[in-house]
This record gives sequence, C-alpha cells and structure tokens, in this order.
Amino acid sequence: MDHLLDRRAFALSVCEQAGALAATYFANRSALVVDQKGSQDWVSEADRSVETFIRQRIAEDWPDDGIFGEEYSDTIGTSGFDWVIDPIDGTTNFVNGIPAWTIVLAGVTDGQTHVGVIHDPNVNETYAATLGGGAMLNGVPMQVAAGVPLNEGTVAVGYSNRREARHVVPIVAELIEHGAMFHRNASGALSLAYVAAGRLLGYVEEHMNAWDCLAGQLLISEAGGIVEAQDAREMIRDGGRVIVGTAEVFDTLHDMAERAWPT
Repeated sequence: MDHLLDRRAFALSVCEQAGALAATYFANRSALVVDQKGSQDWVSEADRSVETFIRQRIAEDWPDDGIFGEEYSDTIGTSGFDWVIDPIDGTTNFVNGIPAWTIVLAGVTDGQTHVGVIHDPNVNETYAATLGGGAMLNGVPMQVAAGVPLNEGTVAVGYSNRREARHVVPIVAELIEHGAMFHRNASGALSLAYVAAGRLLGYVEEHMNAWDCLAGQLLISEAGGIVEAQDAREMIRDGGRVIVGTAEVFDTLHDMAERAWPT
C-alpha cells in the first residue's frame, strides 16, 4: 500500500501543477491554437503542453513506469505500473470558455486501476482514490448518494464520436420516462467525479477511452458506487462501454444500456 500512497501523492501534486498550467492557457484562449481531430473532437496546444508536462514528471519520478495518453504515443514501461493521462478532459468546453474541464490521471497495474485523480482547477476541487483506500474530495472522504431513487435525481449521459450519436436517444428517453433528470456537460471524467461525490446518481456512455474513465470509475467504486466490471488493460487497448451508479439505480441503468447498446 505504501507505494500506492506515494504514487497517489505524486498524482495529486502533478495534477494540481498541470491544472495551473492549463489555467494559464484557458485565461488566454484568444491566442490558443486549436485543431479538429473529428466531429466535436478538438485538441489544442494546451492539451499537448499539459500532457508533455505530466509525461516529463512521470519520467523524472517514476522512470520505469509505462505511460498511455490521449495526445502522444505510448511509453512502454518495465515496472508493471502504467499511468493513463487525459491532459484536459472537456476540450470542447475549454476552447469555448466553459469552465467544465479537468486534469485526469490514473495508475494501473495487473489489469486494475489502483490510483485515480481528477483535478478541477476551475473550482479548486481534487478527487482522489486508491484501490481499497477509499475516495476523497479535497482530502475529505466522500460517498455516492444513498437512498435517492431515480425519479428524484440526475443521471449524466455521454456520447462518443466513435459511435453513432443517435444511439444515446433511447437512454435519454428512458430516463425521462422514469422521471429522472439527465445531464450532459461534455466532460465525462467530471461527470464521473460528480457521481463519486454524490451529486449525480449515475453515468452511462456507449464508448469511452481509458484516459476518460479509469480514474472516475475507481473514485466511484471506492466511494461505495457500482461500476460495470472491466479489465483496465482492455480499456487501454480498445476503450469500452461505461455504466456506473448508486446501488439504487445501477441495475436500472444497466438494463437501459443493454437495450440501447447490447454487447
């Protein structure tokens, strides 16, 4: 456990530093160079700069670890421990001046996520978890919502340009039929963090990449929520479906997803 605590302390520090770097770009967006990778899929010089910074810090402090990130090619390590980076989750928000974006860092070994940090510099909130060690928000233990039925809460719904956008429509329709509110903030990682903090009841998306979801899934599991089981190595390689929720709503959300996106 000590090595996990050391890596969590590192992840907390580097995410907060990366957040400060990203915030300087966010404050000067008029000068930001932005490229389009696909429909509603953007990358900016801020994304690349922040990922480069995180990679350099990992190389300095954990030189034998592997690195997988959104913007650059993989670094294969020898320690058996891999870092998974999303330098700015919510780039569409970022480039449009919407303060709903995060820095995301997960640590994976043996097919499981062992460390997860999501840092939101816009409101100075840092979510962190270690496997078996609980989940924290700004150093205070957090738990998913308890005793809240679907018709009294909100579920976030994501959609990916790797799947047809219309596939999300049945999910939204079923949530409305159940009397739930639905939420979409264009940052899947931030939505997952909100589930862990008890602000949302769940999150569903047909396909997410590992850097978007691994940290958040660990946060939710350690905060007492339910996460559809996955192998982190397979998520790093291929991505996949993400369903998370509180004990009260998970089964219902899973059934909705099975009908809309059968595996």
